[in-house]
Parts: sequence; structure tokens; C-alpha cells
Amino acid sequence: AHTYDLWRPKKATAPLPLCFYVHGGAFRALRKDTHWIMALAFARRGMAVCLPNYRLAPQHRYPAAHADAAVALRHVVDHADDFGVDKGCVVVAGESAGANIAMGLAVGQAWGRSEPHLQCIADIDIKAVVAACGVFQVGAPERFRARDPDFHWFFRDRCQELMDFLPLKDGAPFDDELASPLLLVEREAPQKKVPPMFLPVGGGDFLIDDHERMERALRRHGVDVSAPVYGNEVHAFHAFIWREEARRCWRDTADFLRAHGVPLREPPPVL
Repeated sequence: AHTYDLWRPKKATAPLPLCFYVHGGAFRALRKDTHWIMALAFARRGMAVCLPNYRLAPQHRYPAAHADAAVALRHVVDHADDFGVDKGCVVVAGESAGANIAMGLAVGQAWGRSEPHLQCIADIDIKAVVAACGVFQVGAPERFRARDPDFHWFFRDRCQELMDFLPLKDGAPFDDELASPLLLVEREAPQKKVPPMFLPVGGGDFLIDDHERMERALRRHGVDVSAPVYGNEVHAFHAFIWREEARRCWRDTADFLRAHGVPLREPPPVL
């Protein structure tokens, strides 16, 4: 679990902006090797990309995954000179469960939380957050069925499995507000400046309501946030890069980061 890959564009000479990308998989599946296409998408635009593994549920509950991600981020920033990385230009990103972890690190830092894994990265300046199709609230899976009585059994089961990630309180899963950063953002104001946030989601994703809630809550705190909805696309649609909406999402992501000071190039053409 405690390994990461570091991707760099070929022939890169100057210190590169860093994308710290956390993979999804409902906190219990997949790994850095399954998400090479995400790393490649950022690296082709001129970023160094750190793609970490982390401990998975159900064997490991919160905060194991968040703590592993924080230590990996700390390690790559501490070795920025070795990797040719600009530690003053760090983007934290992820999709699905990875978006939860990315958001948890950025929100926990901005809200001044004292958890050890957040203290580990307290001095790292996060320039922007890209949290796609995010699981921003892990608990209360019944809310999806209440919204849609025909909620598909496959996604219903996956939402129920998310409870294996939550910490236990009195022997039952507890919807901790950093395991579910949406709850913290809705509850109180940040203590520090929140980095700009890009929160893309498909119009057919069952998590779209949570994205709308997160956008509203962040805007109430004056955060620079963009949460575009893409057609009727499904969960993690941007991984299907042959689809036009996925390509549009990647273009919009790059435009958002450029607008916030991340020096990205246009990707080379695919032959």
C-alpha cells in the first residue's frame, strides 16, 4: 500500500507543477496501476504526477487511506528537487473515493483540523483541487434510494459497501466529518483560504446531488469553485477518453488550472 509512481513528461527540464492524483475504487478496490490513464492525461499536459497506493477497506477504515495519501504527498514534496517538481505548485486531484481523499486533505487543511495526517501536510500550499465524481458523503446510503426508488441494485450495493470505510463508534459505522468532508463544509466556515476547486460530474451519476450540495456549501464560504455537469454521463465518465464529453472534461480541467496559475501545455497529438 505504501508505494507511489511518479510520472514526468519526456525531455522536461524546468521544475514541473505537481498533480497528486488519488485513485478511486469505493475505498476497497483498484490501485495506482489501474489509473495510469489519469496520470497520463495530466503528464501529457506538462505536469509531474504522483499516483499513490493506499490501504483499502474493509481491512482498513478511515483514516488509513487519508493518512497514507498525506504521507505520500509529504514524501514527494520533500523530494521535489530530486524529481524536478515545483513544490510551490501542487494540485491535489482524484475521482470517486479518490476525490473524497483529495477533498479531505484540502478541506482538513483549510479548516485547520489537528488530525496527525493533516498536520503532516500543514505547510504544503495546495494551489487547486480537482475532485471528479466525488463521494463527498460516505454514510447515509439510504438517501440515494429516497431520491430514486429505482436506484440500480449494483450502485445500491456499492453505496452500502462504503460503510466499511467509515470509522466505528460504539461498534457501528460513524459518518465522521472528515471521512465525509461535505458534512464539515456544510457545518462550519474554514479557518484558512480554501484553494480553488474544480468538481466535474456526469449528469447521470448518482452522486450529482452531493456535488451540487458541495458546490453550494463552498460558495457560501466564498470559495472559487466550478462544478460543471456533463450531459447524461455516468460515474467516472472522464476515464472513457474516447467519448466527447470525457474529452471536454479534460479540456475544461486544463483550462481551469491554467486560469488559476498552473502552467499547462497543450497535449501532443495522438497518432
